[in-house]
Amino acid sequence: MSKVLVVDDLQSELQLISGFLSKGGYQVATAINGSDALEKAKAHTPDVIVTDLVMPDMSGLELCRKLKKTPATASIPVIACTTKDSQVDQAWAKKQGIVAYLVKPCNQEQLLEAVKSVMN
Repeated sequence: MSKVLVVDDLQSELQLISGFLSKGGYQVATAINGSDALEKAKAHTPDVIVTDLVMPDMSGLELCRKLKKTPATASIPVIACTTKDSQVDQAWAKKQGIVAYLVKPCNQEQLLEAVKSVMN
């Protein structure tokens, strides 16, 4: 079973996204901020990370940059799931290493398709 780490500072979003992924057959771990996610990614090496971009402590983009600079986590694909919907935000995120970009509110089908596409 593939492992997905979900990162969001809002408990309601963590529950929603985790529920979508669990129903899709994925094993899900959660983190409430970027620092927590970085530690969990190093310890458990998920197959994919789905992160919000706007979080206190460490943004999703900063998390992505740190993951890409760490040999043990550099190859983990990172998907953004965020309210930031401008083309500039999306382009900047891709330059930071984000491989797929979803705008909230996303549905289960969109999320599962994005996860599936980055795992193949």
